[in-house]
Amino acid sequence: MNPLSELHDPGRIRGLLFDIDETLTTGGKLTAEAYGAMERLKHAGKLLVPVTGRPAGWCDHIARMWPVDAVVGENGAFYFFFNQGKLHRKFHEPDGARARNRSRLQAIGRQILSQVPGCALASDQPYRETDLAIDYCEDVPPLPLATAGRIAALMRTAGLNAKISSIHVNGWFGGYDKLAMTQQLFAEVFKCAPEILRREFAFAGDSPNDAPMFSFFANSVGVANVSRFAAHIETPPKYVTRGAAGAGFAELAAHLLGER
Repeated sequence: MNPLSELHDPGRIRGLLFDIDETLTTGGKLTAEAYGAMERLKHAGKLLVPVTGRPAGWCDHIARMWPVDAVVGENGAFYFFFNQGKLHRKFHEPDGARARNRSRLQAIGRQILSQVPGCALASDQPYRETDLAIDYCEDVPPLPLATAGRIAALMRTAGLNAKISSIHVNGWFGGYDKLAMTQQLFAEVFKCAPEILRREFAFAGDSPNDAPMFSFFANSVGVANVSRFAAHIETPPKYVTRGAAGAGFAELAAHLLGER
């Protein structure tokens, strides 16, 4: 990974896509520094899209209230955007399929909790439409990454696509991921072809579920705490900030805006 200073000509970058947990936030909190960085990017005309594993309930709020243009949630299950006083929602799976899958996910969740001591359903599980989130270090005493790997393996054995984030292990039915829904969003809403998205936008993240984004974007950036997952990310980001979490996000925003 190269230092952020080697991301040259940052003014050419039209927008920033970014993970939320421990990329934008710090210790689970959205700091004034990080939120202010979003505001400055938006006021400068940059297109902003959080791409997160967080649930539909959170993403409804984010799309409506934050200075962003859209949000991709539940690791690529949907995108939401707020325009002309209305929230627009697009899901990968139709309503009926999501409803059928929820009961199956609940059963898989119960099996995992019985087999992996110390983990728990994520506190935001009631607000999810499409996936199962198992907490391994957010509201439970932190478990080793090896345990998160075991949870992911159990999900895959049960037929789920599984990814590890900085706080949860997420599992869902279907082959989509963060990148697939991001490309769909940009094609349908922003009329932007994949190659333009790859070259003219940047992505920031911190954990293994960001690997498809790190691989795709020519301007992929990890905040410093991405080093925690160095051995677990198939494709690391091309650049890395000095600061961790929200401070790293603010550092990236300042670089894109040419601030000293």
